[in-house]
Amino acid sequence: MNIIVPMAGMGKRMRPHTLTVPKPLLPIAGKPIVQRLVEDIAAVTDEKIENIAFITGRFGSETEENLQKIAADLGAEGHICYQDEALGTAHAILCAGDFLKGKTIVAFADTLFKADFKFDTEKDGVIWVQRIDDPSQFGVIELDSQGVITGYAEKPKNFVSDLAMIGIYYFKDGENLKSELQYLIDNNIIKGGEYQLPDAMRNMTKKGLEMVPGEIDEWLDCGNKNATVYSNSRVLEFNKHKDLIHKSAVIDNAIIHPPCYIGPGAVIESSVIGPHVSIHSNTNIRNSVITNSIIYSHSTIEGQNFSNSMVGNHVTYISNPKDLSIGDYTKIEN
Repeated sequence: MNIIVPMAGMGKRMRPHTLTVPKPLLPIAGKPIVQRLVEDIAAVTDEKIENIAFITGRFGSETEENLQKIAADLGAEGHICYQDEALGTAHAILCAGDFLKGKTIVAFADTLFKADFKFDTEKDGVIWVQRIDDPSQFGVIELDSQGVITGYAEKPKNFVSDLAMIGIYYFKDGENLKSELQYLIDNNIIKGGEYQLPDAMRNMTKKGLEMVPGEIDEWLDCGNKNATVYSNSRVLEFNKHKDLIHKSAVIDNAIIHPPCYIGPGAVIESSVIGPHVSIHSNTNIRNSVITNSIIYSHSTIEGQNFSNSMVGNHVTYISNPKDLSIGDYTKIEN
């Protein structure tokens, strides 16, 4: 089994946090988003993951090394494939064409999910979906009476289905997917100025491939600050049975309301933390009350009371806002 992870986008909706770190490498409860994604995929299949191809921009050697380590930790070989021009989802996947072989999963890197199923790898294809109340803002699938996918609709104005595609797809025959993607490029089949994966899947369905849905329990988006803070809270809930406080963290005269993640070398003094707070490595929190927030590494927060916030790496913060989105290397003091 190969996994293809398109992640070349600039993450503009997550700025300032993505000015120094690609969005898929932003940690959620101590692990990068993309690491959680591939681990969760590995958990819903019994197939051995052989290759993970990360389709990136020119993010630099440190990022590439981190991605290759994520693959290695799953027992797979990591590969970096570049998409230098944003030409759509189909084009992005084709940038990893060497790994479109045999059983293949395509997973876009700003998606997390919770699922309790093992999907059937003998199906021609499986598309991860979730039922939603308002499907008009999403791509949805259409099914026949046997539960086989018959069509795809992008942001339908009139109701056709409430099963929204979450951005994770399985294909039994990666070579066939590669051929359909190349057909779009060769014939300049473009929508909205881009080559789109659903057009390739539509062709596969018309040719008789039986694609089926894989309905998940919960779909988490990491597209902007508020969504990421919410996703952090849900991931903490999913993992609340685990010990989320690192043994090297110092908790001095502080109250921790679980679930919270507190990373290695963090120091929490005279504060009330949680629920749903992630504090990453070597960050110091003093005389503060913090709920439902993410605070990254090597930061200092003192005398604060805030919620629904993200604070970057190497931040010093002493002030009074209630709702924050502060990027790396910021210093605010009274």
